[in-house]
Amino acid sequence: QVQLVESGGGLVQPGGSLRLSCAASGRFFRITSMGWYRQAPGKQRELVAAIESGGSTNYADSVKGRFTISRDNAKNTIYLQMNSLKPEDTAVYYCNAWATGTNPTGPYWGQGTQVTVSS
Repeated sequence: QVQLVESGGGLVQPGGSLRLSCAASGRFFRITSMGWYRQAPGKQRELVAAIESGGSTNYADSVKGRFTISRDNAKNTIYLQMNSLKPEDTAVYYCNAWATGTNPTGPYWGQGTQVTVSS
């Protein structure tokens, strides 16, 4: 099993920045893919950014050039640096992970952290 703990959400003005963190713990051999999803009120959960253990990344078109996902494999932690935030980025952000050496292998989800972009 994998437990994910997120931190770093909050209220920020348009154009501002926030940094989210997500740490994985539990009984597993290796964390493979990790990522961030978000869900705004009345909308479906959508992928924001993902990163593989080797470092390859994938971003939603809406955040390319503004958000950066990074990973510390030694700490089983990922980060999401969010710059130039817009009101439409307001959502609950969820961390996601897949692992080996555990059953099930995923997907695992964090509890979510609220990001609100408003003046």
